[in-house]
Order: sequence, then structure tokens, then C-alpha cells
Amino acid sequence: MHRTHTCGELTLADLGKTVTLSGWVQKSRDLGGMTFIDVRDRYGITQLTFNADDDATLRASARELGREYVIKVTGEVIERSNKNAKLSTGDIEIKVSNLEILNAAKLPPFTIEDETDGGDDIRMKFRYLDLRRNPVRENLILRHRTSQEIRRYLDTQNFLEVETPYLIKSTPEGARDFVVPSRMNPGEFYALPQSPQTFKQLLMVSGFDRYFQIVKCFRDEDLRADRQPEFTQIDCEMSFVEQEDVLNIFEGLAKHIFKTIKGIDLGSVPRMTYADAMRLYGSDKPDIRFGMQFVELNDVAKEKGFPVFDAAELVVGINAENCALYTRKQLDALTDFIKRPQIGATGLVYARVNEDGSVKSSVDKFFSPEQLTTIANKFHAKPGDLLLIMAGGKDKVRKQLNELRLEVASQLGLRDKDTFAPLWVIDFPLLEWDEDSARYHAMHHPFTSPKPEDISLLDTNPGEVRANAYDFVLNGVEVGGGSIRIHDRELQSLMFKHLGFSPEEAQKQFGFLMEAFTYGAPPHGGLAFGFDRLVSLLAGLDTIRDVIAFPKNNSGRDIMIDAPSTIHQEQLDELSLNINIKE
Repeated sequence: MHRTHTCGELTLADLGKTVTLSGWVQKSRDLGGMTFIDVRDRYGITQLTFNADDDATLRASARELGREYVIKVTGEVIERSNKNAKLSTGDIEIKVSNLEILNAAKLPPFTIEDETDGGDDIRMKFRYLDLRRNPVRENLILRHRTSQEIRRYLDTQNFLEVETPYLIKSTPEGARDFVVPSRMNPGEFYALPQSPQTFKQLLMVSGFDRYFQIVKCFRDEDLRADRQPEFTQIDCEMSFVEQEDVLNIFEGLAKHIFKTIKGIDLGSVPRMTYADAMRLYGSDKPDIRFGMQFVELNDVAKEKGFPVFDAAELVVGINAENCALYTRKQLDALTDFIKRPQIGATGLVYARVNEDGSVKSSVDKFFSPEQLTTIANKFHAKPGDLLLIMAGGKDKVRKQLNELRLEVASQLGLRDKDTFAPLWVIDFPLLEWDEDSARYHAMHHPFTSPKPEDISLLDTNPGEVRANAYDFVLNGVEVGGGSIRIHDRELQSLMFKHLGFSPEEAQKQFGFLMEAFTYGAPPHGGLAFGFDRLVSLLAGLDTIRDVIAFPKNNSGRDIMIDAPSTIHQEQLDELSLNINIKE
């Protein structure tokens, strides 16, 4: 056999045993007439010793070993004289009697260490080497453990794991589809699923009652740190439920994961309406690990002769507590931050609350001391606080202030990755207006049910219709979302109408689902958690790439295997395709 033990399990209890280990050479050290080799596998590191006095030839062979050589050794477990408390095997070493090189290795392009000298591009090109590093491997072990706990919990709740197709029908709503040409049906295409949405609804029509799947999804969209063209969802659906039932089940799932994986009790998850989230935080995924809720100032700041405030639809600010000592340089940096094109603000007003309770602001000439004190009182400000105020169009300025709030919190160390603050955001708008297409689009998807009491508004004021939709937010990240679905054919037809579908278009795209609804569809709803995002939060990472074994870069490329790539003309001919790249 190639090994009797792994490189992470031998202890003082194994003293005197003759063992065989196999693994990769981590590093080697020469000290006098001895050579020490660290051999590594997935489970840990064990130190090997080669003594010239015992076997000069064997020691000479050990000195020729390079980093990442794959070796097999046999020897006796002995006690280390210089123990290493950082290793599980740090009390012992192997006195080697036989060495076999299973495979030599080129010098790797970066060091295979916890702290590597390799940049992102080189590590992605040699991802199979990067995966040997402890932090990356531990992320994937965490991913595995999390998936096991998800399955365990959902099984106790009577969910069935059912696989749905990867080759499906393209739909025009949502993100851009990845499409797959069909050789057997020239000129026709499959799409890769953005989610198994229609199939899980059909499973409810089929009477499966509770479905789940840890499933790959695909979206052809611009990428960033928390996006990949292919990603994984924890996809779930339930029959005969209302919103409260779904929230309770998946709040339970979140609690189970954090308790079993992190040893953390999440406690009760608070709920906040979409309207309140936007009013208080300027975001539908607010980070509630810290305060700094928005304070609206129209009643005390407008019509005082300051043109910026007087012309604004909304004057709003935050209180950065105990930050009155921010320097002018720091304040200018904050102003520059919000003026970046990605945020697009035009300026920032600040006010310091002095130790004597007086208020000093950047717009003193427009406001009396009494008026500034009134503004400070709206914030419940105390001496030493710093007030940061912005003005503009209501929706725009809220989003801008949200970015400022997060930046200030980051500077103050309030976004601790080891603190977890979950939140349900509920009562989303059903529809949102798109200026480019001059029509309403579904904020979530076309199958989301409106709140029954708002259905009458679809014909008169569609922008005010609330959805039976909900998002699970963790530390300012949307981890998952879902809704109660439409299960009535007539209401689904009305929804398609308000989304701009003609009856013919709706039938062509979703006729199969509409037909299914005529055969007795139960009330149903569900939710999908972003599995990659969830694991990255558990691991304390800013990007989902390091919890995916073989991720794509920001251009959607796998630079390790060089994909996407061109294909042979013969394949194009078989698919009845011509390539015409527009300049």
C-alpha cells in the first residue's frame, strides 16, 4: 500500500510503530549531518528525519528532493526533541528507513504556503496548485460540511432532493441566458437555467410537496466579487404554505448551519419591510451589525436659504458617533469617495458637535447656531459626534448615503466578519419601472404573487403593488430570496399582461406552466439561498471565488483550461452555425 497513515494523524501514542506515508514535499532543511523534510497531504504535515550517520546514501537522496515532489516513505515513529505545537503531529517525527520518489515536480510558480507570493492571475492559471494550500482547501472542506448539514436539516423537514434539467427553454426575463445549440434541431437552442424556477413549480403541481436541490445555475452577466457565470443555489419549494411558513423553515436552516458549522446561535431573525429598509438604510440589503440609521431632515434643513438643501427632494444624514475629531483631510477623503463615478454624489455637508454642545458645520453661514442645534437634535447627537448630510433626489441620495454609511463603518471597524447580523426583508414591490424599455419589469420574477389586498392596484397603480416576496440578508449581503408563487392561471395571465407580454408571447414562453395550472396547482412558495455566498460569509471572505474549486476570472474566463475557446469548423457545420463577429 502507498500509506498506512495520513500525514495528519500520528501522535505520541504511535511511538515505535513502523509506518508508511505518502505525500508532497513541503520544505526541507539541512542541519549538520541531518536532513529534515516536511511531507504534506490533505490531512496535515509530518516531519521526516534522515541521518547521515545511519544511512548516508538515503540522506543524500533526501537532499535531492525538491518542493512538491511526490514521495513515499517508510520509517519508525519517534519523539521529536524540538516539538511544534502548531502541528497536530508536532510531537513526533518519522525516522526514515526507505524513500521512494513517486513523481518528481517542477518548481511551482508560487509558494504552496498559507501566505503565498502568487497573485490572483497566476494562482487561477495553476488552480490545481493553489488548491494544495491550506486556506483554499479549508474553504472547500467548509463548503462540503455546509452542504452536508443543509441536506441533513432539510431531510428532517421532509424535503425531497430532486434533480431538474440543465438543458431548458430560453426565457426573456431576468439576466441574459447562456444558450446551447441543438444539433438534432438545427436553428434551435437550449438555455442553461438561471434557476430551476418553473421546474420546482411543476414539482409542486406534481404533488411532491417539499423539494430541494443544491444546484448549478447560469447567468451571462457582468461579473464582480460575489458573482460568477456559474454558481450554486440551495433551491427549495413548498406546497400549502404562506409566507410565514417559508420564513420559519429557512430561518431554521440558517440557525442550524451557523450552530453546527460555526457554533453560533443566531437567535431570532428580525424582519423589516422593503420600504423601511430603503428609508432607514438606503438599501434593500442593509448591514445591521451597526447603527447609523438615516435621519431625514427636510423639516429642519430646507427653506433656510441654503440652495443645495432647498432644491433637493430629500435632505438626509447619518450620525458617526464619536467621530468629531475627523480631520479636514479625512472629511475631504469622504467627499472624494462619494464623488466617484460609481456613486455620483456632488458633495457632502458635515457638522461637528463640540464638547460644550455647540455645533460647527461646513455650512455655518446659511444656518444659525439654534438651527444647527435643532438639526443635531434630530440625530440625538451628543458631544463628540460627527453628522454627515447629503441632499438630492430621494432614491438617488439614499443609495449614495448607503455607500457612505458602509465606508464610514469600515473605517471605524464596525463591519466585523466574525459578527453575524441576519435580517428578513419583506414586502418588496412587485414591479419596477424600466426607463429604457418604458415598461414595468418583475422585481423578482414573473411568477411572484402580489399581496391579495394589492391586486386591485395592478390596473390603477401597478408601482404600488407589494409582492409576497422576501430576502434573507446577512451582514449587508443578500444571501437568498424567494416568494409565494402565483398558482392561479387567471392571475398569472394578468401578471404577464402587466409585464408587457402579449397572450401569444406568454403562451409561447410559459404555456406549459399555464397548462399545468389548469390541472390543480396547490398554493406554493419557496426560496433559494446563494450557496457560494453563504459559504464565503461563513469563511469570512470578500469573494466567492475562493469557495469554488475552479472559478472563472472577472472576464468570465477559466484561464487554467483556456475557456471559452473557439471550436472546429466541423463542429460549427454539424450545428448549422456560422460565426459573424461584429466589429
